[in-house]
Amino acid sequence: MRILGIDTGTTGIGAALYDSETGEVTETLSLPNKSFIESGAEYERIQDPGIILDTVREITEKTYGFDAIGISGQMHGILYIDKNGSAVSPLYTWQDTRSALPYKDGRSYAEHLGVYPGYGLATDFYNRENGLVPETAAYLCTIGDYIAMKLCSAEKPLMHITNAASLGCFDVFENRFTSDTALLPEVTGKYETTGYYKGNIPVTVCIGDNQASFLGSVPSDDAVLINVGTGAQISYIVDRSAALEIAGDPASGAEIRPYDGKKYLAAGCSLCGGRAFSAFEKFCRAAANAAGAEIDSFYPFLDKMLERGDTDLTADCRFSGTRKNPGLTGGFSNLTELNFTPRDFALAVSEGIVTELRGMYSGKENPLIVASGNGVRKNPAIKRYIEKHFGTVPVFTDYEEEAAVGAAKSAALSI
Repeated sequence: MRILGIDTGTTGIGAALYDSETGEVTETLSLPNKSFIESGAEYERIQDPGIILDTVREITEKTYGFDAIGISGQMHGILYIDKNGSAVSPLYTWQDTRSALPYKDGRSYAEHLGVYPGYGLATDFYNRENGLVPETAAYLCTIGDYIAMKLCSAEKPLMHITNAASLGCFDVFENRFTSDTALLPEVTGKYETTGYYKGNIPVTVCIGDNQASFLGSVPSDDAVLINVGTGAQISYIVDRSAALEIAGDPASGAEIRPYDGKKYLAAGCSLCGGRAFSAFEKFCRAAANAAGAEIDSFYPFLDKMLERGDTDLTADCRFSGTRKNPGLTGGFSNLTELNFTPRDFALAVSEGIVTELRGMYSGKENPLIVASGNGVRKNPAIKRYIEKHFGTVPVFTDYEEEAAVGAAKSAALSI
């Protein structure tokens, strides 16, 4: 069976054709996500769900010979839909920080709910408290739920536990929401078919992109996935007892997420991640252009700096804070006259991305590490620092659209 996996990411929409009989990925595709909506609010990060849907339809119309469709999508964000299944709001993405704004008694909206800023129900709480929920809204859901629903021409969404947990106010051990929000959709813990594309091609329930990336990347449950893209994540499978231990440790730095209804995914998430290196590239490019260089990208010069070597300069790359402490800032230490160079800063930022993830990992020593994302594929220094801090040389998949492959594999399990 040839399965089309589609991943609706924040900056790109990926697709993969997966042969469930041979286990081969025969084709991959990535299109830019051009749906961002300009906003005057500094905290607001929104996208147009119609543009995302049009891009997905473009992929399905141009791809031939598939027997089923699996979906994954960016987690945490929400949009509102009406009783007919039409979007009546923008997609409020995981980068939207309105819920970090002050609410009452010195706490933010997110803190009042006990969830992280950017999580869907914290965003919804802000919207409810400020009269921003559309009057015609019948449900809220993730963008992946919306895409799956629209491909099936359905009128209401079905949400997998991997997406439900990403909204906050969800008990991952009981698989149920702890919120009484009236707009929550039906939730399932199964990989299952939600409907049919063009009447006869099964479309399966959307799973979260973190779980999809893991499923689409690792060869076994004892491997560790490190993804460095717009953000950065470290993910690994744990059983219920380990999950309870991590969930009960405020200093663990990892979240416990549902995986397949039986096992759990421990996920450590860096909000800045690959954007830390992107910010440094922009700084270097601005300096070069101020000197009259007029270059479009400083990455080719940074690539040469990162080919070999090390630095004693230390970078704390939490430039966007953390989920538990959004106001936290990063910085550099051990700065001397000798290491005050672009090369040292490039190396320090690369290592800082890795050390932040290492601090969120509490699994076994020297694990098999699978790396994904352009942030690690294109940065040789990050690969070296993974080996330095984890004791293992990272390996890579033969394809780049890991979440799309994971979506296809979840569809194979559904069918």
